[in-house]
Amino acid sequence: MPILSRQPAFTVKRSDFPKDFVFGSSTSAYQIEGSSFGGCGSSHWDSFAASKGNVANFENGSIACDHYTRWEGDLDLMKDLGLDAYRFSSSWARILPQANGETNKEGLDFYDRLVDGLLERGIAPHLTLYHWELPSYLADIGGWRNRDVGDYFADYAEIMIKCLGDRLASVATFNEPWCVTWLSHYHGMHAPGLRDIRAASRTAHLVPVAHGKAMAAMRALGQEELGVVLNFEHTSPYDDNPSSAKAAELEEGILNRWFLSAFTKGKYPDTVLDHIEAYLPNDWQDDMAQIATPLDWMGVNYYTRTLVSAGESHLGSALPLSITHHGGLPRTEMDWEVYPEGLGEILCWIRDNYTHDTPLAITENGMANKDMLVGDAVDDQERIAYLDAHFNSALKAIDKGVPLKAYFVWSLMDNFEWSFGFDKRFGIIHVDFDSLQRTPKASYHALQHMLSHEKPH
Repeated sequence: MPILSRQPAFTVKRSDFPKDFVFGSSTSAYQIEGSSFGGCGSSHWDSFAASKGNVANFENGSIACDHYTRWEGDLDLMKDLGLDAYRFSSSWARILPQANGETNKEGLDFYDRLVDGLLERGIAPHLTLYHWELPSYLADIGGWRNRDVGDYFADYAEIMIKCLGDRLASVATFNEPWCVTWLSHYHGMHAPGLRDIRAASRTAHLVPVAHGKAMAAMRALGQEELGVVLNFEHTSPYDDNPSSAKAAELEEGILNRWFLSAFTKGKYPDTVLDHIEAYLPNDWQDDMAQIATPLDWMGVNYYTRTLVSAGESHLGSALPLSITHHGGLPRTEMDWEVYPEGLGEILCWIRDNYTHDTPLAITENGMANKDMLVGDAVDDQERIAYLDAHFNSALKAIDKGVPLKAYFVWSLMDNFEWSFGFDKRFGIIHVDFDSLQRTPKASYHALQHMLSHEKPH
């Protein structure tokens, strides 16, 4: 597998960015906390991981990085790194572990301590309410296919805001609705592992409905800085064949435009509706006004590009088949092509066509790398080069007037990488999954130098 050229440090400086620009790092609850203690209930990821063939090596998040008990040391590493902010998610199953609706005080106390610990270290807390772990008792009633789950989600959002809202810098409802819906209900790669066009289509509407309900509940409490986090891939035709252009338009419509258009314009793209409208809930149009409730900001997760051509047609298939290709660029351990130019292009496209003056944040960007701990060091120069190229792309977007306000590196530490188990390492901090010892990597030290020694004047 080709890798990026080696370089010793970042070419960008902290002072190249606006004075009030925010640098942070991101994690998610199930990937780092450990779900087997602290009064946490079962989630659909626990049952998905317990089922044959879903997760590499039958691994799961029951212990993960044990952040639940090691959080103070992890926050000290963030402070030493010089982060302005930390984006984390709360575990719904930890807060409301049973169907009886009783709140788990131990779980709420954990997040209360975490937020206070961040503030004591001068780090702004940014909360994501849902990063893919649905309580099992809600999965039992159909999960996101059931409209009522949106009401439960709004109740959960209200609980979190009443507990933490006065100290949060921002709140996101969902992380990557495309993964919650299409990746999980059509491609079957994440919990609940379905491959069902009706399920995917219904959830692709009912998750935005849940977003709108949660936004209304939080607005009623006076909460500000509310948004949502979407994932994007720079999507293009693989070749000049007209069929490739048509396939790429549909792929890009599902991946990039479906949720973006719904949240900002209150409409879905016609190119996708033409294929899946028959599977949407009855009277779905009546929900669009609430789905498009104004956002204070939008999060952008970006990792790679996609090149698309048309696949063989099959009679009865709801969606025309498409084929994704590599284009000869360097690739990460996820086999994703490294295309930093795409980040700047995506940011400009979002601003020009959808969000306009609404502030944007890069809420995830990073790479999986074959990191090796040698002695007490991890020399991940490829990750430094990857981040540096994407920092430069973000700077070019800012120069073009994109209201980009923050950049969160994914991820703070190596963690449970969903269906890949512990095989893929995205962290700037190495985790030994036997001893759970943390070791800052070369990328951590490079970022530390940039943030601590080259601040804007």
